[in-house]
Amino acid sequence: MSAPPILSYEGLSLQQGAGWLFSDIDLHIGPRDRLALIGRNGAGKTTLMKLVAGIIEPDKGKRTVVPGTNIVMLEQDPDFAPFEKLIDYCMSGERAPPEHEIRSIADQLGIDLDRDAKTASGGERRRAAICRALASEPDLLLLDEPTNHLDLAAIEWLEDWLTRYKGAFMVISHDRTFLTRLTRQTFWLDRGSLRRNEIGFGGYEAWMEAVYAEEARAADRLDAKLKIEAHWLERGVTARRKRNQGRLAKLWEMRAQRAAMLGPQGTAKLAAASDESKTKTVIAAEGVSKSFGDRKIIRDFTLRIQRGDRIGIVGANGTGKTTLIRMLTGEMQPDEGKITLSKTLTGIIIDQQRKLLVPEKKVRDVLADGSDWITVRGHKKHIQGYLKEFLFDPNLVEARIGTLSGGERSRLLLAREFAREANLLVLDEPTNDLDLETLDLLQEVIADYEGTVLIVSHDRDFLDRTVTLTLGLDGSGKVDIIAGGYADWEAKRDRRPQNVAKAQKAAPALAAPPPPKAAKLTYEDQRDYDLLPKRIEEIEAAIATAEEEMSDASLYSRNPARFSELTALIEKLRAEKDAAEERWLELAEMVEALTA
Repeated sequence: MSAPPILSYEGLSLQQGAGWLFSDIDLHIGPRDRLALIGRNGAGKTTLMKLVAGIIEPDKGKRTVVPGTNIVMLEQDPDFAPFEKLIDYCMSGERAPPEHEIRSIADQLGIDLDRDAKTASGGERRRAAICRALASEPDLLLLDEPTNHLDLAAIEWLEDWLTRYKGAFMVISHDRTFLTRLTRQTFWLDRGSLRRNEIGFGGYEAWMEAVYAEEARAADRLDAKLKIEAHWLERGVTARRKRNQGRLAKLWEMRAQRAAMLGPQGTAKLAAASDESKTKTVIAAEGVSKSFGDRKIIRDFTLRIQRGDRIGIVGANGTGKTTLIRMLTGEMQPDEGKITLSKTLTGIIIDQQRKLLVPEKKVRDVLADGSDWITVRGHKKHIQGYLKEFLFDPNLVEARIGTLSGGERSRLLLAREFAREANLLVLDEPTNDLDLETLDLLQEVIADYEGTVLIVSHDRDFLDRTVTLTLGLDGSGKVDIIAGGYADWEAKRDRRPQNVAKAQKAAPALAAPPPPKAAKLTYEDQRDYDLLPKRIEEIEAAIATAEEEMSDASLYSRNPARFSELTALIEKLRAEKDAAEERWLELAEMVEALTA
């Protein structure tokens, strides 16, 4: 770390039950760190974050914080029960932020903080919690699943805010795109120990695989079974990567086939569909429109959904995603047009409510109605073996639902529903509360699923890895139909010149007014103001190139010197980018002052 840490832990240890959750962890956070905190569900990520925040105390360890450092934590499920209005929650606590700062952020996020806290939705509560955290002017911001319940517009706004943020942050998230865009260092919490690497999440998987591969070689040399929870080693990290690459190749092939079926304006060729295509159709929508009052939610929507399609539905909250999916599944009728469902269509809907997960019930009750055996799509399996397929400890079969984490509950629900025989699967925000490993498993299950899948999600990376067709809603009533995932839809909807879009996406902090002709900047200041945006883009391109080279799983074992060289290079480039951004922001403030 180039600058002295603002927070340190030495010898951090925390006991859980009869064993230790962490043991002798050393942890240091610098003033401009952008940290991803990675680990499997149950590894203790949220607990570690609360220890850093000072919310809970360790059993052992020394915590050192620079005096005056303001540490703020955005919790995953904050308690709104004691508060009447959302604004009351935002202004609570010993160091409550000023109301005008809170409301300023609320206006940008599009949230009414005078809403009743008890009836507010999950998305409204999440926005309120973000308003409180950001308005507190933290020096260290701790974010536990910040994108849960946010729509795409809010996620992108938060990304832009964090890009401009001058303090340090540590984030737990399942959103790979969010982590890749924002983080520059990684904490990996694994089997009670904490590793740190000066690379962002983009280089995490290559690093993880290199570590596990080295452990496997060490175990072979000792001629003894490695005494760890060897889940990744048992599955074979390298083999798993090859298997996923095969699935991605199949997905790209399916996307190409689907693109060929779409007309030039992105509408399905219903009239010209072949007889073979018609026999594969499970849902046919023709000229569909739906209004609520004077507002047209869906306008002239036409699509033929084939057996085996994976359809992603994206858009901001309130644009009509739920309305569209309810019409496609026959739950709601359109005002105009016609939707025809196959007579053999049988569906499973996995929603956000998790209504089946009663806290008093046991895992056995939810999964197999109290039996030792479960029928998985026509085949009988023992419940403990099936639990293992979904990354559970088989001994959890007698555990009560109330003792499971949010991620474990979501995983259990997926295990239950995927066992049922059906040819239509509807997933509403399936990635909430899942860790990265479980997301990989879910992608595999969807790829192997023989039926049709409809997915409503704000997880951009998940959509890019799973869907063949994306339905994008912008609130005007028009539904864009794009062959591919979220990235394909984003490229299609962005009508700005490519070079401008790229510059704004790469450096959102540089969106300040141009200097007036009479600005009294020195020659050096003016030159830096003009040239730094391009230099920042060049640095980001160099970082991306280095991280791409590091993503080669064999690099660490084949050329460890090059792996170390790239790690040092990325750290150096990150520092140069930080300095360039700070310099440009200072100049932008000078220009604004001169303009005023």
